[in-house]
Amino acid sequence: MRKITYLSLGSNVGDRRANLQQAIERLSELGEVTAVSSYYETEPVDFLAQPWFLNCAVAVATDKMPRQFLAALQRIEREMGRKRIQPKGPRAIDLDILLFGSSVVETAQLTIPHPALHERRFVLVPLAEIAPDARHPVFKRTVRELRDALPPGQQVRKVAGSR
Repeated sequence: MRKITYLSLGSNVGDRRANLQQAIERLSELGEVTAVSSYYETEPVDFLAQPWFLNCAVAVATDKMPRQFLAALQRIEREMGRKRIQPKGPRAIDLDILLFGSSVVETAQLTIPHPALHERRFVLVPLAEIAPDARHPVFKRTVRELRDALPPGQQVRKVAGSR
């Protein structure tokens, strides 16, 4: 049974736009890419001494189970040159599962919905562009409601000429 999974993609090393485009193309190996947001330039969070990110949100309809999907995402990250040296540090590509249908998963390797989804403007702004009415299965609020409830803060700017 196919489920719609929503992902956050980010890059702040190398050609950020090309990295996102390559990752989106690779996601078609995991299912059907059904929506892609505009690209947004965003300031780093947590580890601030690094370049700004280019982010977007993507919807993928997949037959994979959450752990299979995660393993495939991590393979794509590795093949695209991601090295996990500095936690939250610079990276060519970052692929995070935000929502996976209405599933709630809590294991040592995977938490769905993403545990910081409701706190991150750089995730909620692009996600609200493609799935404003998607519901957080724990908080029972829409992506739009979560985005609108954020306090002022992190810079998120739509990139001209993106999708």
